[in-house]
Amino acid sequence: MNLRGATILVVDDSDANRAMLCQSLDSQGYSVAAAPSGEIALRLVQSDPPELILLDVIMLGINGFETCRRLKANPATAHIPIIFITGKDETVSVVEGFRSGGVDYIAKPFQEEEVFIRIETHLKNHRLTRALQEEVDQRKRAEAALERADQQLSILSEQEARRWGVSGFIGQSAAFSEILNTIRKLQQFSNTNVLILGESGVGKELIARAIHYGGAKSKGPFIAVNCSAIPKELGESAFFGHVKGAFSGATSDHAGYFAQADGGTLFLDEVGDMPLDLQAKLLRVIEDGVIEPVGSATRKKKVEVQTLAGTNAELQSNIQAGEFRKDFYFRLAGFTIDVPPLRKRREDIPLIAKHFLKRLSDEMGMPEPAISPLALAKLESYEFPGNIRELKNLIERALIECGGAAIVPEHFRLSAAPTGAAFKEDQIVVKSDQSRKRSRFAEGSDEDRIL
Repeated sequence: MNLRGATILVVDDSDANRAMLCQSLDSQGYSVAAAPSGEIALRLVQSDPPELILLDVIMLGINGFETCRRLKANPATAHIPIIFITGKDETVSVVEGFRSGGVDYIAKPFQEEEVFIRIETHLKNHRLTRALQEEVDQRKRAEAALERADQQLSILSEQEARRWGVSGFIGQSAAFSEILNTIRKLQQFSNTNVLILGESGVGKELIARAIHYGGAKSKGPFIAVNCSAIPKELGESAFFGHVKGAFSGATSDHAGYFAQADGGTLFLDEVGDMPLDLQAKLLRVIEDGVIEPVGSATRKKKVEVQTLAGTNAELQSNIQAGEFRKDFYFRLAGFTIDVPPLRKRREDIPLIAKHFLKRLSDEMGMPEPAISPLALAKLESYEFPGNIRELKNLIERALIECGGAAIVPEHFRLSAAPTGAAFKEDQIVVKSDQSRKRSRFAEGSDEDRIL
């Protein structure tokens, strides 16, 4: 340890002693300051605290013991090691020096080598102690930062749970209630893989999010991947990551979807569109939880991920056609949820429509218009090939076209003719308000929470 330049304060009311000590210490490369009394020393250390103090015991004014006690009582100087200078090496004087806070003493007349060795020892101890204390302080700061981050994460997780949880789902049909009960059950089993089946637009990702944010992995990440949008040649890199130089264009290390979802949930949307060779590789990772980045056989990593998957494809037909692996299907389908299309739970349509009406009108900064019974009846008789996503688009367009007036059937531009009871405006029987009574678990503010 290089001690050159270490700062030392010599406090002695003897001009000769101060001069001798300062000259000797200066010859060793130390940066030396001097004070002729305890009072002056106390003032000096406030503006320029040294790393070590040599302090005479017997001085005019306050003596060395009292000076030491005052230095130790001040948090800004309490850490500075103090070596007493004394012409009295009696036991009483030595004990008093240690009681006041000194770490050592040297006796007059000075033995130069002894002075150097004692100073060097205590400077090294002081620096090591300060370094250790700084490390402890840094660790405490890091722990405090982690605690704050964990608290913020808990707040964010709670917010996400409220946003994506089952309390935001809207409906009153038997099919809706069954799905809700299934979600609540699955939230208790965070290691179960779930396959969610249903047409496009029915809310498969919303169910996956509800399972995640209501379960044990809610504080972990939720990573949603559109499998149909991943280029075949980049699939392995996308899911497992790659190291720098693994292939042309790999200019840096990249963490794949499994690493990003570690401790949380990976949602494989449109999993039916995944290439066969990639299915085999995902099957292995889902089974053993070990990923291997492309280009590195030595960076294997264990991950803990709940895998949820969704598709609108007929997987059984795909399996028979050799387009989907049977073993991959059974690995994904630890539990299966079949989400019915909106046309099979028509009693939920008015509730969802009115929710979108309120939310979208708030977004557009316009008063919420009324929606006529005939307009609602037209929606209820529609097949909704686009399901909830299409219903939201219809409400949004109707809001723009109505100009703030009540929404009537003409404001709905349907992609196909209404079916059901062969909708006719002059023959429709409008349901009573009581039969349309809204039934939901809690108020929501985001259309993405609709199921």
